[in-house]
Amino acid sequence: MKLYFAPMEGITGYIYRNAYHSIFHPMDKYFTPFIAPKQDKTLNSKERNDILPEHNQGMYVVPQILTNRAEDFIRTAKKLAEYGYREVNLNLGCPSGTVVSKKKGAGFLGEREALERFLAEVFEALDMQISLKTRLGLEEAEEFGPLLEIFNKFRLKELIIHPRVQTDYYKNKPDWEAFGKAQELSRNPVAYNGDIFTTEDYLRFSSAFPQTETVMLGRGILANPGLPGELAGEERPGKQEIKRFLEQLEQDYREVLSGERDVLFRMKELWYYLGCLFSNSEKYVKKIRKAQRLCDYEEAVRSLFREQEIAENAGFRPMG
Repeated sequence: MKLYFAPMEGITGYIYRNAYHSIFHPMDKYFTPFIAPKQDKTLNSKERNDILPEHNQGMYVVPQILTNRAEDFIRTAKKLAEYGYREVNLNLGCPSGTVVSKKKGAGFLGEREALERFLAEVFEALDMQISLKTRLGLEEAEEFGPLLEIFNKFRLKELIIHPRVQTDYYKNKPDWEAFGKAQELSRNPVAYNGDIFTTEDYLRFSSAFPQTETVMLGRGILANPGLPGELAGEERPGKQEIKRFLEQLEQDYREVLSGERDVLFRMKELWYYLGCLFSNSEKYVKKIRKAQRLCDYEEAVRSLFREQEIAENAGFRPMG
């Protein structure tokens, strides 16, 4: 089974990717948070930093592009090719209301004729591998049938399916029935994305879809960075690996962000997901989220790890 790292806007940039890759199980592919090209500019400084080869050494990285204009996608892909990239990904899955209202991301799925013209122009103009990350549609899973007919007209590197519709956002369960039908009818390789948070989730999915060769993980890694290693048969990471990961992230953010408040915001954001990795952590996670200074955040994290160590010494297994 191949494992991919999903793009998560504002979180899984090159700082996070490098810290993850240096400590935990290496992924087969890492997808960048989306690049949103403007008509007068290809890459802004943040996007450029995220895709620079020197910021992604030792990793297979695929830049993701969010647009509904073929000329913008083509121009951006050609710029990325200058940096050595040979594969790009089109975002057809972002459910954000502001994105969808502009007919981008999942919103582009409601414009089937325009989407087909877009893909025809892109494949005509580019000599690159192109993959799609998509949802099933805007409101109903039945929308995916006509969409898949469009996708089947093109030779995709991969079709990565998150089997929810846009209006689901991240609620409700992924539609495995719709995914199964899509996998059966797709003329392109299919990868799965959606709600793999534990080894048990993964085993249930792989039992239901043994022919699926690729799974993309997103929020599951944010909640447990050791998850890909567990799926590969490795032991679950201990507190020292998690602590080292957080320390490296903070140090690397300090080097590139303008001030402590920006670093604090980035670190606190992670604990929206990480808190569930620790037992009896509620009061500490609450302190972490309420911290107004980086030193207060650091003290709350130290207190959490001290309690975990005390529990381990008493014979409990607080993590995992």
